[in-house]
Amino acid sequence: MAVLTPYPLAALARRMFRELETSGAIYDLPANRFYLGDPELDFSVHFHGYRASSPLGPSAGPHTQMAQNLVLSWLGGSRVFELKTVQVRDDLEIPRPCIDMRTVGLNAEWSQELEVPESLDEYVKGMMLIEMLRASGKLEVAPGFGDSLFDISVGYDLEGIRSDKVAAFLRAMLDAEPAIERLRAELPAELGELRDLPFPTRLSDTVTLSTFHGCPPEEIEGIIEHLLDEYGFHCIVKLNPTLLGAEEARHLLHDELGYTGYRVPDRAFVNDTTWDQALGFIDRLRAKAAGLGLGFGIKLTNTLIVENEHGFLPDSEPEVYLSGPPLHVLSMHLARRFRRHFRQQGDAELPISFSAGIDRGNFPDAAALGMVPITTCSDLLQKGGYGRLAGYHQALAKRMKSVGAGTLDDFALLAYGHAEEALARVDPAPEPAVQQRCREALAAPGKDGGGSSPSLRDVTGAELFDRWVATARWLNTETYVDGLTDDPRYAQERNETPPKKIGRHLQLFNCLTCDLCIPVCPNDAMFRLALDPEPIPVAKARRVGAGWRWDAGESLDLTERHQIAVFADFCNECGNCDVFCPEDGGPYAMKPRFFRRHEDWEGRPELDGFHVAADAVHGRFEGTEFVLRLQDDGVVGYEGRGFRLTFDPIDPAATLQGEGPDEVDLTHALILLRLHRAILDPEQSNYLNCLGPEPRSGSANAAAGDPSR
Repeated sequence: MAVLTPYPLAALARRMFRELETSGAIYDLPANRFYLGDPELDFSVHFHGYRASSPLGPSAGPHTQMAQNLVLSWLGGSRVFELKTVQVRDDLEIPRPCIDMRTVGLNAEWSQELEVPESLDEYVKGMMLIEMLRASGKLEVAPGFGDSLFDISVGYDLEGIRSDKVAAFLRAMLDAEPAIERLRAELPAELGELRDLPFPTRLSDTVTLSTFHGCPPEEIEGIIEHLLDEYGFHCIVKLNPTLLGAEEARHLLHDELGYTGYRVPDRAFVNDTTWDQALGFIDRLRAKAAGLGLGFGIKLTNTLIVENEHGFLPDSEPEVYLSGPPLHVLSMHLARRFRRHFRQQGDAELPISFSAGIDRGNFPDAAALGMVPITTCSDLLQKGGYGRLAGYHQALAKRMKSVGAGTLDDFALLAYGHAEEALARVDPAPEPAVQQRCREALAAPGKDGGGSSPSLRDVTGAELFDRWVATARWLNTETYVDGLTDDPRYAQERNETPPKKIGRHLQLFNCLTCDLCIPVCPNDAMFRLALDPEPIPVAKARRVGAGWRWDAGESLDLTERHQIAVFADFCNECGNCDVFCPEDGGPYAMKPRFFRRHEDWEGRPELDGFHVAADAVHGRFEGTEFVLRLQDDGVVGYEGRGFRLTFDPIDPAATLQGEGPDEVDLTHALILLRLHRAILDPEQSNYLNCLGPEPRSGSANAAAGDPSR
């Protein structure tokens, strides 16, 4: 199984700023896909009393596990990050592939793939990199758009959360100063004052709880009580769409939307928390949190269990998790049910965090419904990856400007035209004179998109305004959900066609170089490799008497504008690149795979790949290992099982010498030499040439270089 390997903070920072300076990109995301705010609009929200510049962010999942993922999300405009779920079992073997985005979205992955202390470091590194970007002045962030929040996600049972390992993680998230200072010491001097920034030491004091499907309701309640009492965390409980009940959930999925090929097992409903049980612990936990001066809310929703019958995810998994468009409809129906219930109870608005099938088309609607935060995952696994995020705010800005709303609260009032009705339904009703002032403010210039308008909050006063907005959000929910099942965007017919394949199998080099695989990788493991396009001779060394003859036959032509490669440390073989690659075989499996550390390359003998150092390249082709050593005089040594040769690449025929069998294939040596030149090219930015001091090779015997073996 592929293993994720954390990358040094110093090298992350070096690459981030070098790439921005030389290529106008960061971690392969071009600057024209950054979203840095709109000076005319305020997208800000409050989450447990903290300000975030936008409700948008990545869900707990593949986009929030590594430091570079967090930076990429921030560059796209995310401002609330639901971190990858951490649990006590950090030695899981996740099935591969684990993500199927051919149509609506299925997955078999759940918690973090790093050890718990490594997860902490990744979150701290991500925060530090974002803070350095903000402070650098190299990005023109709109005023007020730089504030972001990290939200902890933990699971999955009380025993695991009480364990020393998870407890240490939670305490460190509340006070990350030791980790910050340890990592600060790694930052290179070239960063200057950015090394000494006052990085916030409280990484997060908000938690979203994720539990197993079938987790008993009393267990859920006990975990939240523990997090409230022991740590003083503001808490969110992630709930399952099975709360709709089997009849309604299956009716929506099969009858209304047409997803008859996705079967939800009975146990998903039998074992999960019921509606009444959920209402019971929500009421009790809200009261407890309020008594402690802490926030409490719910998240809609977790994924939906379906039977694994679609031929992409491993057969070892009898059940997998459904996401994307159908989950959006189910989760919004559940949101409406909650809103109706609490409205009927005359209760205050229940905070709802939302993550189910969010994309640029429905993000403005979720914002108008007052969901905070609004997180996305499946859509970021589609073509364009993190680059899709900019479109979310662009779509929201267009909608806000069309109704003359400058803030999200104003947008909630104006998005669906419910402001008048909401004002009439506010309970208790405001004085007639106040209502008249509200109506005059609504009719003021700017409400048709023609310019700025008076602040509705200032006109009404904060207390009335908040009740007015809460009422509008409820009405918006009714209107939005009423139209969902008839919206073709969410139906099976719109979401049943997988990306096209061209019937050609991938090779090590010379694919279509469409580059679709690069942005769809959540971890930024895929990258462009600018190999010299000169043909590589298919050469052989043949023994002639006491010497050697260099025989060159046909050439391996590198015909494409560049090549595609894989940074092995960040590739967890999730399979997403395979879905969108027009060729068969999967880029993660077929393309040149580069390991940062020699010991990692050496420790994965089942994987072909390369380790590039300043003075050597170690390679494995179809299980056979070779090493090319670069000497100071320009001569290279080429070693493999049973041979050791040297030659000068400028004139190999005249300089070839060494020991070995009568014939040695030299083609791999020439490939290794070309890869070394391309990877360490100072004009390029990748995770291997931004390590700082030149990496050195492994031990002299490390790559089957001893002819005696």
